[in-house]
Amino acid sequence: MAAWTPDPSFWRDRPVAVTGATGFLGSHLVSHLVDLGAAVVVLVRDDVPPTAITRAWLPKVSVVRGAIEDQAAMERLLGDYEVRTLFHLAAQSQVGVANRNPVATYEANIAGTWTVLEAARRSPRIEQVVTASSDKAYGAQPVLPYDEDMPLAGVNPYDVSKSCADLISQSYHATYGVPVCITRCGNFFGPGDQNWERLVPGTIRSLIRGERPLIRSDGTMVRDYLYVVDGALAYLQLSEAMAKDESLHGHAFNFSTEVPLTVLELVAKLQDAAGTSLEPEVLGIATHEIESQFLSAAKARKLLGWTPTMSTEEALSVTVDWYREHLADGAG
Repeated sequence: MAAWTPDPSFWRDRPVAVTGATGFLGSHLVSHLVDLGAAVVVLVRDDVPPTAITRAWLPKVSVVRGAIEDQAAMERLLGDYEVRTLFHLAAQSQVGVANRNPVATYEANIAGTWTVLEAARRSPRIEQVVTASSDKAYGAQPVLPYDEDMPLAGVNPYDVSKSCADLISQSYHATYGVPVCITRCGNFFGPGDQNWERLVPGTIRSLIRGERPLIRSDGTMVRDYLYVVDGALAYLQLSEAMAKDESLHGHAFNFSTEVPLTVLELVAKLQDAAGTSLEPEVLGIATHEIESQFLSAAKARKLLGWTPTMSTEEALSVTVDWYREHLADGAG
């Protein structure tokens, strides 16, 4: 079966709003939307230096300043720009930050989600809403991989915030008929991620510099890793499917390559892609982390026809090449 590609006629001139647009996944999603000719408006809270990804599209989108917890700002965003498709990606996404500052994480991830959905409920033009949950929303489960029928059982602050946001999204569909779907993904990697605390960009930068990469955990944690371009395309594919089939509204979808890896296995693949053999330094200092988390994407395959565009190894190779180029020219 041929790989899925977005329908330009669906997106051309379509009013689309993206929260979290300057984040890692959001920046790639907006890049695709701009290339497809959508009329994109983004909500931005903080001014941050542009990345190599955001720099290309910032002059081509409308920007509204505000926080997702601000009801008036969200309603103005959707109303003034007559938004038809809304992607809600904005969140505090770092587990360590959540452990240190749980209230700020709850405000952004939980209150932010109900504010966004309440604004969508009150906006008559909205046709699709896609909210970003996470594999963390499932918490620790006795059986893996996670599937969408499992209960949401977060315990630690970040996990709880995603479980709550996920349930709020489901509630707004069940109670008010808001046309929302929920995405649950693992860890994204790929070009443009400048959060060096994350495993993939931090490891690549160390390897390119000839330094031993640092692993904060003991290296045995098992996770899903999804190429960020595949994540962005999944959001587009889900939105188009929602427009064609309203029976999908209210559903959650896992997106995964279904190739779980330990941290040490991922670092070994990065070493192969980078052509180095620098042994990682295992610190073993990570706390409040679930040992194994990985997803089944059977539902997305069956109902959406979704598949990733490349293997994990291919995507890691592309990612290493991108960082090698951009770190060399100073753009990273």
